[in-house]
Amino acid sequence: MFRLDADPSLLVETDEQRQLRAVLRDLLTETCAIEEVRKQAESPRGHDRALWHRLAAEIGVHGLALPEEYGGAGGTFTDLAVALEESGRALCPAPLLSTVVLAGHAVLAGGDRQACARWLPGLATGALTATVAGFLHPADVTAERGPGGWVLRGEADFVPDGEGAELLLVAARAPDGERLFACEPDGATCDRIARPVLDPTRRQALVRLRGQPAEPVGESGQAAEIVDAVLDAGRVGLAAEHVGGTAHALDALLAYVSQRTQFGRAIGSFQAVKHRLADLLVEAEGARSASVYANACLAGRAVSGTKDVPVAASAAAVACTGAYRLATTEYVQLHGGIGFTWEHPAHRYLRRARADEALFGTGDDHRLRLAGLLGLTGRTG
Repeated sequence: MFRLDADPSLLVETDEQRQLRAVLRDLLTETCAIEEVRKQAESPRGHDRALWHRLAAEIGVHGLALPEEYGGAGGTFTDLAVALEESGRALCPAPLLSTVVLAGHAVLAGGDRQACARWLPGLATGALTATVAGFLHPADVTAERGPGGWVLRGEADFVPDGEGAELLLVAARAPDGERLFACEPDGATCDRIARPVLDPTRRQALVRLRGQPAEPVGESGQAAEIVDAVLDAGRVGLAAEHVGGTAHALDALLAYVSQRTQFGRAIGSFQAVKHRLADLLVEAEGARSASVYANACLAGRAVSGTKDVPVAASAAAVACTGAYRLATTEYVQLHGGIGFTWEHPAHRYLRRARADEALFGTGDDHRLRLAGLLGLTGRTG
């Protein structure tokens, strides 16, 4: 029988994490007003550089889960999850998921101390933004040895935050097998074309590599294992963001239905509205539980090598994506006419929820994956 296990101490929020949450909520409430989110999402970089550096310098968000020897705080993923949750609550247009979770885990998973020493300090201080290419979607990228070292050729599509990232971690086919490479995109050898997306706060791009110089990270044959580990980390990080977004929608709804009146009564007193909010609360609490457990499993893998991460990550993806979808739907509908307007923030959360549903696989994809991981598939699969 498959049994899940995690360190119970990682399931409880510490005093330090509560303080981190309070500080981050104040900062993001101040800086991520919905109009500012819109402006930054439409800017060339897609995010506020000043806020990016404040998150790194004043709070140390970027290095929370990175080892101290590489400039990080030496914490666990449960610490970083607090920041991701608050980022999702505020719909912060900063590339935390792509830089800190995806790229950071890719470098660490390679086990290459030289690569870690070169790239992780820049990620920890906010000096670099980064992402992964060829991880979320199949890509056609090959690596070959040139006169001056390795070069990459081919293309990877729908790269998260790929248009502005200053560092790319690319999964490529080399003569000696699949490998992971790191490169700093050069306009002369790398074209990056923004893709039209539903959620402008989470950009994606087509990356074309035309002899782009690169450096190997880790050993040959590691790429598939690294990609799997990074994708699970991304699923857990995204689930934390969705918990934050769901909490925002629920709080906003409670405030609105307590004030909006019809027939001389607050609409929150109507039984039908109460039932819908109660259903949303149940979904939100279930999502939070799944996310907290997945955070603990991911943090525990770094400490004790727990094997539970794939199951916990997919379970969190199913629970948190479903809760966020319901929350954003109710966010729009229960606000009535104003909830459908361009000026109201509800549609931005709805866009994020819909766009994120397929980022690391749909809910059905993860249900099938869970069935396989838990040995529940029959002869027909």
